[in-house]
Amino acid sequence: MSVSGVDPRTVSHWWHSLAGPITDRDALAGDREADVVIVGAGYTGLWTAYYLLLADPGRQVVVLDKEVAGFGASGRNGGWCSALFPASWEKMARESSREEAVRLQRAMFATVDEVGRVLAAEQIDADWAKGGTLLLARSAVQSRRASEMVDHARAWGFGAQDFRLLGPSEARERLNATEVTGAVYSPHCAAIHPAKLVRGLALAVERLGGTIHEHSPALSLEPGVVRTPQGEVRAPVVIRATEGYSPSLPGFRRQVVPVYSLMVATEPLPAEAWQRIGLSDRATFTDLRNMVIYGQRTADGRFAFGGRGAPYHYGSTVRPEFERDAKVFAWLERVLAEMFPDVRDVEVAMRWGGPLGVARDWWATVGLDPATGIGWSGGYVGDGVGTSNLGGRTLADLILGRTTELTSLPWVNRRSRRWEPEPLRWVGVNAGLTAMGAADPEESRTGRPSVIAKAFERLIHG
Repeated sequence: MSVSGVDPRTVSHWWHSLAGPITDRDALAGDREADVVIVGAGYTGLWTAYYLLLADPGRQVVVLDKEVAGFGASGRNGGWCSALFPASWEKMARESSREEAVRLQRAMFATVDEVGRVLAAEQIDADWAKGGTLLLARSAVQSRRASEMVDHARAWGFGAQDFRLLGPSEARERLNATEVTGAVYSPHCAAIHPAKLVRGLALAVERLGGTIHEHSPALSLEPGVVRTPQGEVRAPVVIRATEGYSPSLPGFRRQVVPVYSLMVATEPLPAEAWQRIGLSDRATFTDLRNMVIYGQRTADGRFAFGGRGAPYHYGSTVRPEFERDAKVFAWLERVLAEMFPDVRDVEVAMRWGGPLGVARDWWATVGLDPATGIGWSGGYVGDGVGTSNLGGRTLADLILGRTTELTSLPWVNRRSRRWEPEPLRWVGVNAGLTAMGAADPEESRTGRPSVIAKAFERLIHG
């Protein structure tokens, strides 16, 4: 049972489907010292610990978590290990250079394969399937958007091996959703079982000599020390790996805003349904609407399907009741059934959600302040499965004082400005969410790209 009184098996389908008992790790018991203390036992914290211990086995690394390892977004997400990065190539190029923007994107491509390599090396069975990702076009507006996406990628030097435009027949052969007129395909994505990945990674960290204390909430994170109700951990390096939960820490209230993403998982579909639908390679999928949706075919033959649309809550508040929004669940189930009629006769097995972290400028960052010894990685905007691995490898290099290809990437040691104070934050974030919710009906009505969406895109990406 978690500190909040929530049984981890109830927080997502992924947790619910884990085999065997879930044994809690010991909470911190009194003060202790370490070389590195990491707050947050999700992907970011565990990847950082993993690579640091691989490079320096003698280093004392302590990971603290308020709940249990993987309780947050790492055990609840859509299971896309993708090469998506929230900041646009244009925005990155303006602050660094065109070459550096491309280099960061190629580092993200390589990160997908790096995660697969570690899973094989550590024998973590996380239902890994690198089938790529499909961005479906399901209207004339979306078809134009698909062509523009591929043209844009070509202009930045990315070839057909990275992004490819599919015609109607090939797109439907891969994924036979309704109204498909084409798709963009990228091979740089793998479907995973998120909870199996994070729980397996926690065991790998412990095998390497790291210590994970669960049920040990950080009350404060300061240079050289993390304070919990059970005691302090003092270390010259302190890493914040708390993503959407960061606003609960003193001094980080406006670092990111927690925005909720919700999901549903169906019961397994029969084999004949999957023969009609496709996804034989378990490619992840979305379509090119404005309101984000995402899905995968799970290893046991379910749809795991999610999307945005839940409101931002005043004061960056995170509560278990915010993970369940009947209107958003109904919308997700309706969209899934519209796309795949076979689902109409299949029960929904589980509904869940959780917060993700959004930086003010939609730009993920990683860094280590040498003056304070405080490091961080986050602001992934929901694309953290892959990005957290790149962040963990980068933090390990920074902690070890290495100068590498990773430590000079344009997201390193960059600072996003803080979000506005309330009530401006509440008004602004929810206005943006409402605008994106209105953009798709606008496109259906006019047959043209949404003016609302274009304005919002300029606001985010510049």
